[in-house]
Amino acid sequence: MKYTTEIIIDLPREEVITKLDNAENMKHWQKGLVNYEFLDGTPGQEGAKMKLEYQMGKRNVELIETIIKRNLPAEFHATYDTKGVHNIQLNYFHDIDGKSTKWVSESEFQFDSLGMKMMGWLMPGAFKKQSMKYAIDFKNFAEKGTSVAIDQ
Repeated sequence: MKYTTEIIIDLPREEVITKLDNAENMKHWQKGLVNYEFLDGTPGQEGAKMKLEYQMGKRNVELIETIIKRNLPAEFHATYDTKGVHNIQLNYFHDIDGKSTKWVSESEFQFDSLGMKMMGWLMPGAFKKQSMKYAIDFKNFAEKGTSVAIDQ
């Protein structure tokens, strides 16, 4: 399953990247993030691995992020793996006018388990909706300082 999301952030690209490229900021725009832990490599660099732990309702979800390309401020690509799901995330940041940034995110989900394949087939909109929610929450955090962190 593949889809693309786009959002305009009313900040210069350098400022967007500074806020996005800080692991401490993730809790402010990724609702449900309760912990992250660097596992391997140099944090934020190509090849680095990080464990992300989320509380989603009554479920705990653990993902492993692997950075596959870091060419900031233009692009940042990573994979996210959890049981039965491999997600490839290609992120592009376009300077619009020196004052705003267009964030284009291309997502591809590959499902290993029958249950996840069915979910992807029956509810593809749920995945895109969640991706767009993260983008909107990042925009609100970056522009206004609005946080979705649980522990505020």
